[in-house]
Amino acid sequence: MRTIGLVGGMSWESTAEYYRLINEHTRDRLGGLHSARCVLYSVDFAEIERLQTEGRWEEAGAVLAAAARSVESAGADLVLICTNTMHKVFDTVAAAVSVPLLHLADATADAVRAAGLERVGLLGTAFTMEQDFYRGRLADRGLDVRVPDAAGRAVVHEVIYGELCRGEVRAASRDAYREIIRDLVAGGAEGVILGCTEIELLIGPEDSPVPVFPTARLHALAAVEAALSGPAA
Repeated sequence: MRTIGLVGGMSWESTAEYYRLINEHTRDRLGGLHSARCVLYSVDFAEIERLQTEGRWEEAGAVLAAAARSVESAGADLVLICTNTMHKVFDTVAAAVSVPLLHLADATADAVRAAGLERVGLLGTAFTMEQDFYRGRLADRGLDVRVPDAAGRAVVHEVIYGELCRGEVRAASRDAYREIIRDLVAGGAEGVILGCTEIELLIGPEDSPVPVFPTARLHALAAVEAALSGPAA
């Protein structure tokens, strides 16, 4: 198995889920006591969040690029950015390493198309829902992407940063997300992309009348399959 490099810490709660999912899938694929070969670089999310808020994306990209170079130097044969929002700087990070950088939106789009769906709702941070770096990537793969209205987007974003990234999972927020999902479905969504890795701590298949696509899980599984697809470097 090749070594998976994780650029995480954004937030550490969802990065812990990545680690669990990668190892569970490796055990399922290989059996016995097998676990994944991986290297983790966990950044300080407070620093990244400040750069996001201030629109200093170039600086944020430089931080993640340095982290990616570190995991490559530590032996990673492929790298993941363990957050949807920071795929805004995907190209900067990809240019900093000589090993593959697996795009989260690609793994997600592949799963949506494999399910035979095209029109999907997208939940995530305001950056992910409103900017083109993520929605455009999904559209390029043939998806018709819908997002909540302005009030719904504000609720989704605030719950992510104000609660989930702080390890708080509240029933009232789950109810609010369920209502937002119902609105997306009423507007034609055939499925819903949980386009922030922390959302998977709050919402599961039982909370939606249509299929949900948990991006952290899909990204983690794609990484394991890629790591098992060829010899270690």
